[in-house]
Amino acid sequence: MSDIIKIAAVQMDPRLMQVKENLVSMVSAAKKASQNQAKLIVFPECSLTGYVFSSREEALPYAETIPGPSTEALLSICQELEIYIVFGLLEKEDDKLFNALSFVGPKGFITSYRKNHLPFLGIDRFVDKGNRPFQVHSTPIGNIGLHICYDVLFPESARIMALLGADIIVLSTNFPYGRGETLNCVARARAIENKVNLVSSDRVGAEKGFSFAGLSNIVNATGEVLSLASPEKEEIIYGEVSLEAARQKHRVFVPGEWEIDNIGDRRPEIYGVITRKK
Repeated sequence: MSDIIKIAAVQMDPRLMQVKENLVSMVSAAKKASQNQAKLIVFPECSLTGYVFSSREEALPYAETIPGPSTEALLSICQELEIYIVFGLLEKEDDKLFNALSFVGPKGFITSYRKNHLPFLGIDRFVDKGNRPFQVHSTPIGNIGLHICYDVLFPESARIMALLGADIIVLSTNFPYGRGETLNCVARARAIENKVNLVSSDRVGAEKGFSFAGLSNIVNATGEVLSLASPEKEEIIYGEVSLEAARQKHRVFVPGEWEIDNIGDRRPEIYGVITRKK
């Protein structure tokens, strides 16, 4: 496993309810990112379907199983190009509907993630809450954790993934217009708090009069912003991150005088209130 991994965040403008068109755009972007040597390619939340649905009934025809046809289509690109892809879609399972991510690589389907924290906004008004804990998945390009948009505003989400050994945390998002600076702030904060690499793929454009923020970013494990997208245009941004930097939680600034450990210095015994509902 190489220590340095090149990541791409695809900032795109998905078309609401145009699954085939969006999939074609995603395949094209993945090929372009691969040509630029990216190994991990991240798409926005609901990149396959769009986000601002007006009801559960309107959204259901565009939901898929995971794995399903779109996962299989992007999986074939991963196998062809030796890359890894994370993309957003609506997942159906029995009578449930989830805002989800699918994670695929050259050796097959890796995992899915269902959004745990749901704002009263867009499709999230109508989907079911995620029913799985945050997880980290070991791959040849590092240990990868996944979360979606509003999840990042709950710092416990990234902390759990850091404790599980994440080298790279993926954030697929649809941050609203005017909230882009919040995205940049929390992305850096989560990277610094947990000494972990973090990639945020946001979308641009508008749906039903609702606009999105753009400003996708890639932040390394010291909190340095390696790449930042514009607030308005479709583009692909890139950043090279170190897995080893994310694994070295104990930082020595001045030996014997100034050392910190974001994980080792925790005091879990005094954090009990965090788990209370009120």
